[in-house]
Amino acid sequence: MGVDLRGHRDVLGVWAGTPGAGESSKFWISILTELKNRGVADIFYLVCDGLKGMPESVGAVYPETIVQTCLVHLIRNTFKYSSKRYWPEIARDLKPVYTAANASAAQDAFDSFDEKRGTRYPAISSLWRSAWDNFVPFLDLDIEIRHLLSSTNAIESLNARFRKSIDARGHFPTEQAALKVLYLTVRSLDPKGTGQLRWMMRWKPVLNVIGVSFRDRMPDADNL
Repeated sequence: MGVDLRGHRDVLGVWAGTPGAGESSKFWISILTELKNRGVADIFYLVCDGLKGMPESVGAVYPETIVQTCLVHLIRNTFKYSSKRYWPEIARDLKPVYTAANASAAQDAFDSFDEKRGTRYPAISSLWRSAWDNFVPFLDLDIEIRHLLSSTNAIESLNARFRKSIDARGHFPTEQAALKVLYLTVRSLDPKGTGQLRWMMRWKPVLNVIGVSFRDRMPDADNL
């Protein structure tokens, strides 16, 4: 799913992953190369949910792209390493990290969290350290628009619609038949275009930030 410089959001493609290799670097490079060949000249921000091989693949095809890991997935994965009874206090101690004013403040907050929780939950600290470089980019953004560029919620919503469409049919004779159902699901998402208009209004503050932050890579107005 992508958003262009006019704020128009669209599903760029649906691909069937190969069993056992659906998140490999080779797989993602082929996807990104296809998008580039189809006309996606540049990607400013790419938000993903910690997919294996994705950051390296993006760097190979779009070397200037900023990769942002999905904050929602990062927090969700954090809770896998502790008992549910401790989730509220872990969430409370992590909140200063992802709501920090900037990356430096986030590092200080994480150091405090690690000092308090690291001994008991070393896997949590390790998870955040490994994701750190792809976690911090959104902290350079205005607080009012961070939520739009730090989660894959829109894709999760689309995936939920996909699952509903698939479950309603249960079985498909071929992979192509299943992909056709997913295509028709995409086509039925916003038949009147009202959702697109609401999205474009929400996206305007982001476009203003992008226009300043990436002004040296912005295309001419005629090519938007």
